[in-house]
Amino acid sequence: MAVYTHLSAEQLAALIETYDVGELTSVKGIAEGVSNSNWLVETSGSSQGHGTQFILTMYERRIDTAELPYFLGLLDHLSAKGCPVPATIHDRDGAASRVIDGKSVALIEFLPGVSPSEPTPAQTRSVGEALAGMHLASQDYPLTRANQMGLSDTLRSLEGCTAERLKTIHADLPSVLEPARALAQLDTADLPSANIHADLFPDNVLMLGDTVSGMIDFYFACSDTMALDLATTHAAWCFDKAGQCLSGQSSALLDGYQSVRPLRAAEREALPAIAQGAALRFVASRAEDWLDTPDDALVTRKDPMDFVKRWKFYEQFGRSIFAG
Repeated sequence: MAVYTHLSAEQLAALIETYDVGELTSVKGIAEGVSNSNWLVETSGSSQGHGTQFILTMYERRIDTAELPYFLGLLDHLSAKGCPVPATIHDRDGAASRVIDGKSVALIEFLPGVSPSEPTPAQTRSVGEALAGMHLASQDYPLTRANQMGLSDTLRSLEGCTAERLKTIHADLPSVLEPARALAQLDTADLPSANIHADLFPDNVLMLGDTVSGMIDFYFACSDTMALDLATTHAAWCFDKAGQCLSGQSSALLDGYQSVRPLRAAEREALPAIAQGAALRFVASRAEDWLDTPDDALVTRKDPMDFVKRWKFYEQFGRSIFAG
């Protein structure tokens, strides 16, 4: 989340009037993240029971707005099935998104909770349970979307950055190009699939105590292997700031997930390589963001070397971590 586009108070008030949520009472830009402009919106409320707080998102980067029906419909599908996922607020005409200043926007239900900065094993287990529940609930979602951040896409992103530009971030960063070329050949087509989140970092999860109250920011969601989503979540939740794997969180995530959806033997076998690919995906996306984000954007750049450390861990210890 971030703020790339600035909307006037008059524009925001007129936009909120198109929804049955009451009058706009306050709005605040949200600075975290790198892809879209986001605001926390408060209204006077209405008789429709939508509450008084919402997230307004303007789609700026990486998202083809023609795919918004997939993303927003998935939120509604999962919310209707009881998953801790925010529903889309439809406007008075029933539309899930609108256009303002030539850009698509959507109003999303606000869910209570706090994103953990240092997740505990109990919180991480709850995330594993919620992730598995979401996978099961999403399998009958009628729309599909190809993963545009898969292993071959990671390679194209890294090669597009070029070794010379990668060196400007860190001298060792170009060393990931060769393993990315090898991992791009990994075939996961026969593994169980669903509609997956694909970006379930702690800042995309809200918690009340040890309970998941919300999974948010589904704009990387796609139809792909569930093991990839589990590996991505492991990379996001099970390492400390120094890049060391947290054994308690690792076991808790995998145990929590398998308490809802046990992994198949083929998934456990493939997970070490899948996890390496998941780590390199974030090396690539963070490198792109580092190089391409405007200096005046309200965005904090994220260091791709954090995920180089995780890729190295999975390369060395992944088989023992995911053996089951």
